[in-house]
Amino acid sequence: MINYNEAKKILIKSKIKIKDELINPSKSVNRINVLDIYCTVNYPAGTNAAFDGFAINSKDTNKLNKNNSQNFKVLKTISAGDNPKLSRVKKYEAIEVMTGALIPKSFDTIIPIEKIIFNSDNKYININNRIKKNQHIRYVGSDYKKKDLIIKKGTIIQPSHILAFKTLGITKIKVKKKPNILFFSTGNEISNNKNIVSWKVRNSNSHYIKALSKNFLFNYIDGGILRDKDENLFKKKIEKSIKSKIDIIITSGAVSAGKHDFVPSVIKKFNLSNFFKGVSIRPGKPILFAKLKGLDKVIFGLPGNPISSSACFRFFVYPYLLNILGIKSEKPFKAKLKNNYSKSKKVIRFLKAILTSTNDGKIEIQVLKGQESFRIKSFVQSNVWGLFKDGRSKFKKGELIDCYSSIGPNINIFK
Repeated sequence: MINYNEAKKILIKSKIKIKDELINPSKSVNRINVLDIYCTVNYPAGTNAAFDGFAINSKDTNKLNKNNSQNFKVLKTISAGDNPKLSRVKKYEAIEVMTGALIPKSFDTIIPIEKIIFNSDNKYININNRIKKNQHIRYVGSDYKKKDLIIKKGTIIQPSHILAFKTLGITKIKVKKKPNILFFSTGNEISNNKNIVSWKVRNSNSHYIKALSKNFLFNYIDGGILRDKDENLFKKKIEKSIKSKIDIIITSGAVSAGKHDFVPSVIKKFNLSNFFKGVSIRPGKPILFAKLKGLDKVIFGLPGNPISSSACFRFFVYPYLLNILGIKSEKPFKAKLKNNYSKSKKVIRFLKAILTSTNDGKIEIQVLKGQESFRIKSFVQSNVWGLFKDGRSKFKKGELIDCYSSIGPNINIFK
């Protein structure tokens, strides 16, 4: 049995190739961009008004005060979307502008509408003080300039990025294709029926992994249920997958050392370049990984208990996906331990926990009761996984613990 760090090293050197594709940015959420994306335009595209008001030339107000006011002739009104072109502008002239309207070059500052003094017919405004330059104006390229970096390659694209792409006129982006994952549940006890007898188990692991595919980084393909005597069928399924577009095969169950745990023996019949079976972790100790030699295909064998399967996906499959898609390694965030905890010194524990914040802004992690791999209540109550390292058995209240989000990658939150 190897330790977790050794397992991760094997995963890293077992990288498979995932092809690229060009897509419309509006369809790119949760995809991974292959190249740095740069801005091709200035944004804002033109200097425009940040407020409704009146644009003037600030130099025309240099000598103005309460004892020396000046009427400014209002030439026209310019709204957002209007052509701002004007003929020659004279001294002491102004234009009314709406928010977003482009500002002609003759003007360099805006007086908000609330501060305007009108004459009786509204054809003139009166100014009785000096007005500073550049007030309430958004200048061309003040947010993005041409050749500015929008996002780096290897970024998980979020809705905020799509807003930027559409605003800046990005029409196509190159992303990694989604890996195709073929998933098998195993065991005579697994059932897809709504009503089951007490010696059956509802098929939940497949639905959990399928749900992850909705906002994670892969396409889910349901391979169905392999029964206890389906050893030969499983071998044929792998052989068929080798010739298909399947990138990763995942099984749940039949991976330990029992009479019906056929997954390891079937996989060992294939020519493998990298392999491990059993990692000193809890939950999920029996986990299996194999890379088919000379092929861009890998297999994960996850334990069958729901929490073991979930933990192994989170800490083995998910980091593997990040690696093959070109995303930087995920880093944990730290939180103070709220309650003492003890474990075996030899294993890493992935623990269901609740992350909370104190009144003074500190974040804390509380290990939940019910850590057994069959217990789903504590999984429902949790919002993070706490990683309790090996080499130690006791963890005291107040210590900093490595935390991983249970609903998505830390990468999207912590840079």
